[in-house]
Amino acid sequence: MGKYTKEDIMKMVEEEDIKFIRLQFTDIFGILKNVAITPSQLEKALSNNCMFDGSSIDGFARIEESDMYLRPDLDSFVIFPWRPQLGKVARLICDVYSVDGTPFAGDPRYALRRVLKEAEDMGYFFNVGPELEFFLFHYDDQGKPTTTAHDEGGYFDLEPVGQGEDIRRDITGTLEAMGFEIEAAHHEVAPAQHEIDFKFGSALGIADDIMTFKLAVRSVAKRYGMHASFMPKPIFGINGSGMHTNMSIMTKDGQNAFYDEKAPDGLSQIALHFIAGLLDHVKGIAAVTNPLVNSYKRLVPGYEAPCYLAWSASNRTALIRIPASRGMGTRVELRSPDPSTNPYLCLALCLAAGLDGIKRKLMPPKQVTKSIFEMTPEERTENGITSLPGSLEKALFEYQKDPLVKQVLGDHIYERYLTAKTEEWESYRLSVTDWEINKYLLRY
Repeated sequence: MGKYTKEDIMKMVEEEDIKFIRLQFTDIFGILKNVAITPSQLEKALSNNCMFDGSSIDGFARIEESDMYLRPDLDSFVIFPWRPQLGKVARLICDVYSVDGTPFAGDPRYALRRVLKEAEDMGYFFNVGPELEFFLFHYDDQGKPTTTAHDEGGYFDLEPVGQGEDIRRDITGTLEAMGFEIEAAHHEVAPAQHEIDFKFGSALGIADDIMTFKLAVRSVAKRYGMHASFMPKPIFGINGSGMHTNMSIMTKDGQNAFYDEKAPDGLSQIALHFIAGLLDHVKGIAAVTNPLVNSYKRLVPGYEAPCYLAWSASNRTALIRIPASRGMGTRVELRSPDPSTNPYLCLALCLAAGLDGIKRKLMPPKQVTKSIFEMTPEERTENGITSLPGSLEKALFEYQKDPLVKQVLGDHIYERYLTAKTEEWESYRLSVTDWEINKYLLRY
């Protein structure tokens, strides 16, 4: 049974003096969209009769097939704590439907639902725990975000100066008021960089939570006159921001399918198949898990970012790490995704890759215990260690080579995503950067 009924929401809106309800959904590029309605339109929305123009959403629909409907997920109802207490604002996360009453093929939430149904048919339920990192920067005099921050803190530091600690504490309280269970909040390695971790849960709910998390972080930071950025690599020479993604699958009887107390390292055959599936497809899904030109400025040696295809139960330089916890806590951590990814598509592809490994009974190579960053190229070759794509262009090449990607995303998302990202790469390739001006203008 769900958490809320239609009547529950109507009653809460009236009793809490809510003036606006935001009907939220996510486009294929991971950008949060919304239609705001007043309470007078709430019953219509809760009856799945709220229509919008899909042709205005990048990557959604052509002008001749633009009418779409938003169907609110009632359990996603929440009041925004950062909005005024008089005339409050609430939200509902929605699925997108076509006029014929079928789920819209371009809805990322639907793409994830399809793969979760496949897992359920195999007897599995997918749990996820993300670790999102972000930077806090100042605005300039024109109100535009900069990459400047009065913060020299490092990993786990309690900052003696700056607003980072206060903002992080306020963000944590805000998230808890929205129903999040926060497990840890701390300063990260780079100056002005922070991480807030929330409890794992079912994949669809966690994808929703990731979108809510980013909105809440930005909203709270802005109240302090700061810009929260989830850009993967905003500053040259320091660590970028990742979204390490911890994954486990549960059986129908509530057991962790990744755990086998009798096996080496406590990892079951299912876990090994899942790891092998991820390694087999991780290049092909990189254009989604790391979707920006800037994403590949993070995935380089020397900044703690994983760029080499390997796995380990202890080694943090490997792409896939198995944290020490066993039993119900046994999980696989994929360290390559960054917070600019569309979480619905990211989790759909990660799960599908792992399930493919299970179905084909793939086995991973021997785990790597030595620091891969300290290996010579020859040593990496001897150990069969290859690299993630080094650019968005190369990632798009791998994207097109892997048939699993199109199968999971469906024709609509696959083609529109490829077109948009190819245009993004071409725009970058043709641009003249400050680096080029500084390097060549005087010399040549």
